Amino acid sequence: MQELIAALAAEITTAELNNAATLDAFRINYLGRKGRLADLFDQLKTVPADEKRAVGQQLNALKQQAQARFDEAQQAAEAAADNTPANPDFDYTLPPVPHALGTRHPLMLVREEMLRVFARIGFAVAEGPEIEDDWHNFTALNFPENHPARDMQDTFFVTPPAGAEPGTQPHLLRTHTSTVQVRVMETEPLPIRRVMPGRVFRNEAISARAHMMFHQVEGIFIDEGVSFADLKQTVYYFVQELFGADINIRFRPSFFPFTEPSAEIDITCLICKGAGCNICKYSGWVEIGGCGMVDPAVLENAKIDSEKYSGYAWGMGIERIAMLKYQIKDLRLFTENDMRFLRQFEAL
Repeated sequence: MQELIAALAAEITTAELNNAATLDAFRINYLGRKGRLADLFDQLKTVPADEKRAVGQQLNALKQQAQARFDEAQQAAEAAADNTPANPDFDYTLPPVPHALGTRHPLMLVREEMLRVFARIGFAVAEGPEIEDDWHNFTALNFPENHPARDMQDTFFVTPPAGAEPGTQPHLLRTHTSTVQVRVMETEPLPIRRVMPGRVFRNEAISARAHMMFHQVEGIFIDEGVSFADLKQTVYYFVQELFGADINIRFRPSFFPFTEPSAEIDITCLICKGAGCNICKYSGWVEIGGCGMVDPAVLENAKIDSEKYSGYAWGMGIERIAMLKYQIKDLRLFTENDMRFLRQFEAL
């Protein structure tokens, strides 16, 4: 055993450690769990009892020697790498390339402002996946099987992964953040007071007024005794906080599968101040979103007692709000990365 230890010590001392490959080979050969040092420690049990203590001390010293040799060579290799210029042919006397700082996107500015307004009246943020199943996007929200939104002409459906079981629910890019409302109702205790910001997708031609990808903020409040009057006061508060106290609001009766009764939300046109222009089609009003009382069928789908609880929900596009707030006339500007457009919001 003494001879084996001496021979191994000599090898460790003279081993060449001049690159990453030799370093790794040294570590595996001498310091690894199946290396030569480990073999010697295994043979320690065959050493006579009166010699075992001395031999064990020699093995420990040898292991420390090998580890120290490895650490020293590794540190030398790292220091050499740090001192090697990444591009030795680069001319360091050249002037630097100007580095322009970025800023927050106008959609993110509006999104944060909207969330702050709702946070002041107790609404917390909830988020969910952008790839959804049929249940959360359609069925749980009371969409009938023949609804146009279920057609591939209106919705981006995702090809099932290879090996998926027959009968697997179809998946799709969510068409609204109402999917998060369903997830919240299924998992969170009552009462529920949440806002759901996020990106949504619809199969539409891109133009100045439409896009296949846009952003929404939706909200939901469920508790005992919630009424349409509560919904109206929430909308009044939001609009006046965001656009000013002099903005008028109106509710137009409408239809959504997941709310009943339902309404569209209109506000005074911010371009013409209600006088009439081509933006508001000379009506003096522009639509900012939809709202309504949560349909009892939607509550029951989420296992909520519709006889005891009621709630309201609303949804609006962030792009629409940003266009009104900053008087932007082309939706495509938000995604074109035109620095002339984006720099207008640096001071906000």
